[in-house]
Amino acid sequence: MNTKQKSYALPIAMMFALFFMISFVTGLPSPMGVIVAKQFGATNFESQLGFLGNFIAYAFMGIPAGMMLKRIGYKKTALTAIVVGFVGVFVQFLSGQVGSFLVYLTGAFIAGFSMCMLNTVVNPMLNTLGGGGNKGNQLIQFGGSINSIGATIVPMLVGWLMGDVAGRTIGKANPALFLALGIFALAFIVLLFVQIPEPHMESADARKIKHKHSPLSFRHFIFGAIAIFIYVGTEIGIPSTANLYMTAQVTAANPGLGIDAATAGSIVGLYWLLMLVGRLTGASIGAKVSSRTMMIAVATTGLLMILLSILLPKTITITIPFFGTVVPISVLLIILCGLCTSIMWGGIFNLAVEGLGKYTAAASGIFMVMVCGGGIIPLIQGWVSDHFGYINSYWVMFACIAYMLWYALVGCKNVNKDIPVE
Repeated sequence: MNTKQKSYALPIAMMFALFFMISFVTGLPSPMGVIVAKQFGATNFESQLGFLGNFIAYAFMGIPAGMMLKRIGYKKTALTAIVVGFVGVFVQFLSGQVGSFLVYLTGAFIAGFSMCMLNTVVNPMLNTLGGGGNKGNQLIQFGGSINSIGATIVPMLVGWLMGDVAGRTIGKANPALFLALGIFALAFIVLLFVQIPEPHMESADARKIKHKHSPLSFRHFIFGAIAIFIYVGTEIGIPSTANLYMTAQVTAANPGLGIDAATAGSIVGLYWLLMLVGRLTGASIGAKVSSRTMMIAVATTGLLMILLSILLPKTITITIPFFGTVVPISVLLIILCGLCTSIMWGGIFNLAVEGLGKYTAAASGIFMVMVCGGGIIPLIQGWVSDHFGYINSYWVMFACIAYMLWYALVGCKNVNKDIPVE
């Protein structure tokens, strides 16, 4: 067993690197939204189109990515995803060279295809490389933690690279894009020359078997798929709009806070850091506390914090710990929501696939399609912030979290237990 673990050390390290890349590239539209708002004069709605381009790709690629995994296996799917990701990030780099908002959106869209394929690959591949069981689960937990680290770094790094308002151009973010390109290239070379077990490739005969039912035959799964759509949009929308709010100039029409990009990016990074803390905490108590209980607790807490952030007056301020920056207390409450959103993906997934049996694999593909909510929900919030102000746009987040609380309380109950799943 030790020999096996040692022989897979390099591909395991590359999977960790790809976990980092998934969050790093997925997080790029948040600080890049601040850049394009300045460089191209984009509205808040338009600045969120990068997320739409990135996440709408999941709607096209979610199910095909699962089919690729079964037909050509982990290795070829991962290599394809890495190539696509390299192209997507390179196109975003080119957008800075040619000064084109449309080219930037194209790059984000291409990168989204890669992130979808990588998300489909990395979790089951790590589980397989770890030999399944507790070791496989441990590797996935480590991967999730590295994912949070990547999400923490990207707004801080790009915010620092941007500098002052006058310097907010895509060209300033080039070092971050070069870092992404380098990791993609290294991961491709390593995976190309290592052997990886392929236990889930289907034979042609297995693909011919037709099932009478599907995950969509289960009501609690349908509600759960909607919850995933809403959740990903909430996870992205909360910090992204906060970044826009803090970096926007103080104007009468839609007043921002006028905080420099580096400081604002670091404060947003704190949201993702709190997600890491929440995930580690959730993993440590997961054996004793049910997903439903955790979902009810974090959704209720998140709902309360969003409500307070909307209702408390802007004149009530607080100094953000470690940064020494004075902000309205609503900003701190918004950032603290990272503790709440941290365990929601796992909680919703567990509740939604409960009792699905043989339909669980197909359910995972549908979940990947619903990740496109990460591009649509922030776009809606961006439109609301353009017309009703940054803080009022958090009523969108309030409604989203309210649905997830309802799902944990009522919608997650399996009322289709008569469907055979063995």
